[in-house]
Amino acid sequence: MNLLIHPTYFPSISHFVAIAQAETVTFEMDDNFQKQTNRNRMYIYSPNGIQLLNIPIKHSKEVHQKTKDVRLETAFDWQKQHFKSLEAAYRTSPFFEYYEDAIAPIFEKKHTFLMDLNFQTIEIVSKCLGLQFDHNKTTEYFQEAPTFNDLRSLANGKKDTSIFEPYTQVFEEKHGYLNNLSILDLLFNEGRYAKEYLLKQKISF
Repeated sequence: MNLLIHPTYFPSISHFVAIAQAETVTFEMDDNFQKQTNRNRMYIYSPNGIQLLNIPIKHSKEVHQKTKDVRLETAFDWQKQHFKSLEAAYRTSPFFEYYEDAIAPIFEKKHTFLMDLNFQTIEIVSKCLGLQFDHNKTTEYFQEAPTFNDLRSLANGKKDTSIFEPYTQVFEEKHGYLNNLSILDLLFNEGRYAKEYLLKQKISF
């Protein structure tokens, strides 16, 4: 599978299922930024159920701004807020403390561009998973990409209808199983077994 996909913020499990099973991975670098997508957000399992963590970005006067040109808004301490939310959600999970130091740099380094931040989240999680893969980056935008398995639509969570096998989640007894959250949910709950889980899932998109 020659995969074409967006680099998003701590991507969804579906993203990593596709990446783990791909022969080659190419990241889309030349799309226009779209609001209310996973380009700058992730979903986690909080004590109150599903929770959205959104990264504030600087608004541009340009009608069509490239995602790679999107800058992070530094007026808000979103990093501190996001890490506190992750602690509240996963401090009691089996593997949060094991991976805590690995993900900490995301919430300490001050990135200028959203794209650089997203690539760092993917790099760090891949190392935690023990998942090695080579990747390419696009140099121009194509509406249609017939030579790829084009899964760029996964960046829009509303279009992602992936259903995966349940695994144990911290607050499952309160709110039931929540499907296809951020890869962090799988990592903190399944640890070293997360990679095996990703390789077993069927790609139904």
